[in-house]
Amino acid sequence: MTSPGFRPTHVVPGHGMPAWEAPDPARPTVPLDPLLPVQLVERRGDWGHILCANGWSAWVDGRFLVAVPEDPPTTASGPLARTADPRPLLARAERALAGYRSAVEDLAAGGLDGEAFRARTQGLRIGVVVDGESVWLYDAEHGRWVYADGTRLSTYATDEGPRAEDEPDHTSTQVVTPDGP
Repeated sequence: MTSPGFRPTHVVPGHGMPAWEAPDPARPTVPLDPLLPVQLVERRGDWGHILCANGWSAWVDGRFLVAVPEDPPTTASGPLARTADPRPLLARAERALAGYRSAVEDLAAGGLDGEAFRARTQGLRIGVVVDGESVWLYDAEHGRWVYADGTRLSTYATDEGPRAEDEPDHTSTQVVTPDGP
């Protein structure tokens, strides 16, 4: 269940991070998953109090959170351009979720043990936040979070650092049909 008004302000770094019940290193809790969208609600020195979409909160070393920019401004309306179409990412997210659901069902039915479940789901990464017309999708193929508002798609956080200017950008999303792009 998503907390009302949840808007991610940061994501957890790509390697995940430890979390604490209080701003006290003696009170650890479960670590946070890589690239988890969070909302920073309070700062106390280097400590940051974060809120997750499901309402869970914790304290983290706020210096390591990756800030996400505000939603990109909405531009002219009209049909989606091929490179702005979130449907391929949505289809990948649906397939990944269906695969995970199938593994959970097999585990619950006794068809998998814990080790087989871990092997079957290893490397599976999915992230989707829908807020009205806005959607944030994790593109595991390109290691990035993208934002779409129905008219455009843009990257707002990546697993990697910035590219050099002469390095090619291979992160555009393109719709591919049986007839070609």
